[in-house]
Amino acid sequence: MKVLLISSNTLTEPYPVYPLGLDYVAAAIADAHEVRIADMNVLGGHAPLLKIIGEYGPDMIGISLRNIDNTDSSAPKGFVEACRRLIQAIRSESRASIVLGGSGLTIFPDKVMAALDADYGVIGEGERLALLLDALENQKDIASIPGIITPTNSRPLPVPWNKNFNRNFRADLPHLNYYLKNGGILNLQTKRGCHFECIYCTYPHIEGRRKRLIPPGEVAETARRLQEAGAKYLFIADAVFNSDFSHNMAIAHEFKRAGLAIPWGAFFAPLEPPEDYFQVLAGAGLTHVEFGTESLSDAVLASYRKPYRAGHVFNAHRAALDAGMHVAHYFLLGGPGETTETLAETLKGAEDLDKSVLFFFCGMRIYPHTALYDIAVSEGQIRKDQSLLEPLFYRCALETDLILQRVKKKAAGRPNWVIGSGGSETAGIVSRLYAHGHTGPLWEYLIGPQRVF
Repeated sequence: MKVLLISSNTLTEPYPVYPLGLDYVAAAIADAHEVRIADMNVLGGHAPLLKIIGEYGPDMIGISLRNIDNTDSSAPKGFVEACRRLIQAIRSESRASIVLGGSGLTIFPDKVMAALDADYGVIGEGERLALLLDALENQKDIASIPGIITPTNSRPLPVPWNKNFNRNFRADLPHLNYYLKNGGILNLQTKRGCHFECIYCTYPHIEGRRKRLIPPGEVAETARRLQEAGAKYLFIADAVFNSDFSHNMAIAHEFKRAGLAIPWGAFFAPLEPPEDYFQVLAGAGLTHVEFGTESLSDAVLASYRKPYRAGHVFNAHRAALDAGMHVAHYFLLGGPGETTETLAETLKGAEDLDKSVLFFFCGMRIYPHTALYDIAVSEGQIRKDQSLLEPLFYRCALETDLILQRVKKKAAGRPNWVIGSGGSETAGIVSRLYAHGHTGPLWEYLIGPQRVF
């Protein structure tokens, strides 16, 4: 079959994100099928895509729905309607079958299939598209294939993909140059699965709770290939990079052995690190540490089911700074247990997180398949049959607008205190810096005398 894979994500705030998942999907089907990738970030509209479809003539068109919305109550954006219009445009010009995939579909399979005019859906990991294509080519019954759904046939989420994680990254991919020009950031995975129990997070549902580690040498080889393709910075796209310290250290060793010479960053839980942990990672190129801190109130952290407390946050913060890292903390305010007192505790404690950037998200988005969903149902905030495609945020003891107001008041005059991801204003500044040759995430420029924003 001729297959066209489309990355529908056009969110570029704070910076464009390379469609990593499609590399893996392409690898799973490339041996048996002709595959091309189209990226809506690059194409910028329906007309260029329809031209590609007309020239290529695909039999199957796969569309990745990465996110349902941006989870930001201060500047909410939904993406389902844009995907609906995209499919409508494709249908006007092509008779190819359309299959949906991506984390957005996996979270809301029935709702998304009902909202969008697709023929098939792949829930869980996208590599299962290979099973669907094989069944269609050989006229097999698709009803028994784990993870394959249709508008009239819903199925449970399959067990996580247990085969090797092969990535079909090629330096000649047509969309690569866009990301090299707009920040130079490419990404890679070191594992799938997350065993943490954070009440709001969908990663354990999407990827499973069992960690599936990619061999460190394989990770390093991919990183080297990305560097050779022109990447100026790498971001590790794991749910939480430091959920396995020994694996992290082995990757650092392999990065050095492979001669990786570009900086990289990752998302960390603010856990108590082993001795010299950040120094070892710094020696392998780590420059940016993004902590998912969420709160500095022990009561709230316990309510969120976090595996750390405020004291661990400060210890991890200091360890990263001592190793020369650029440090950012992400806060998620307004979840279960948040009160006037806990909010004040977090904002006061945040002042002691020196030499770092603080991102404040005010309001906790409710997603199915999470403990927060169960809490919201039990409290009568939502119904079990209620659609959550439109963003809905948990109501704690404080109104979200009041939380936002207090954070803004505290953040006044502090450029390193950012509401949400900074919105279009910050994204515009980042874009201009990229145009002048800067690379990487750039949030460190919000700190201190080097500030250029």
